[in-house]
Amino acid sequence: MRVAVLSFAHVHAATYLTLLRDRDDVELVAADPGAPPGDPDRGPALAERLGVPYAASWDEVFARPLDAVVVTSENARHRDLVERAAAAGAHVLCEKPLATTEADARAILDACARAGVSLMTAYPVRFDSAFGALRRALGDGSVGRLVSVYGTNNGWNPARSRSWFGDRELAGGGAVMDHTVHIADLMDVLLDGEQAAEVYAQANSVLDAELGLDVETAGLVTIRYPGGAVAAVDCSWSHPKDHPTWGGLTLTCVGERAIVEFDAFPRLLGGFDSAVGRARWEAGGDDLDAVMLDAFLDAAGTGRRPSPDGEAGLRSLRVVLAAYESLRTGQPVALPEPHADAVTVP
Repeated sequence: MRVAVLSFAHVHAATYLTLLRDRDDVELVAADPGAPPGDPDRGPALAERLGVPYAASWDEVFARPLDAVVVTSENARHRDLVERAAAAGAHVLCEKPLATTEADARAILDACARAGVSLMTAYPVRFDSAFGALRRALGDGSVGRLVSVYGTNNGWNPARSRSWFGDRELAGGGAVMDHTVHIADLMDVLLDGEQAAEVYAQANSVLDAELGLDVETAGLVTIRYPGGAVAAVDCSWSHPKDHPTWGGLTLTCVGERAIVEFDAFPRLLGGFDSAVGRARWEAGGDDLDAVMLDAFLDAAGTGRRPSPDGEAGLRSLRVVLAAYESLRTGQPVALPEPHADAVTVP
């Protein structure tokens, strides 16, 4: 399968490049023409370090036949690359958030639908086996009706290494945009596609204030659903860069019969590294990015609809956009009622 990775802007790009490079069934090409000159983590420097074929321009990438693409550009630039990939007949895996505006997200969905290619949104935590067990526990009634969820999606401030995360125009926002979407998507799964009714948000830039960013670095978002469930989301960039995992995602789910706690990043092997004189942690367990890529390539190869699809990406984006409207007005924001044919999450 011929696969292209479009842009190295996102912090997950190097992981996707490495995983795809090591697959025997993938012919890989990558391009990052927008990379800052001399950036060792972007452009030809990263491609050379990882040993992946590199194209100097988008035209060079799209001049060759492609089966699938992975879009890992700045958030605001997803639309242009997805539209171009769809026009080339390539199936698309797009980093989250799908876009920074609903208009761009809808244009992305429309472009893929017109071209007859699949569109998948990069939400790897859906593929966690423990999350699957949580979903089954809700489905079989052992937890009872879901009453409330407290979710955390914390991590180190990506603007420290990728400056565009602190650029409101390119990123669409800060921590609220970057992290709320993951929890909103998991709620989408747990509630079988029930769409949020109301969103209220508070945020500030107290964390990493010395950077003088134009975006928020900490936030708390409350989401109310028509069936009565309420989710509170801590989406702050609150982990130090030397934290043992790049981020953290937890859910505390309160049901009528039981309380269930889910942690997506507990798999750590600990020890002491005498060479540097400090504790050392190594990740263990399933690689969720690898499982997600397996699912995407399987969908691209078989024609099956991927999950999470583009509609899931749009639904989670709506929650985030409502959070920003709440930050602007200081009031809860009601979301439009879903259409009668609202989707059930597979």
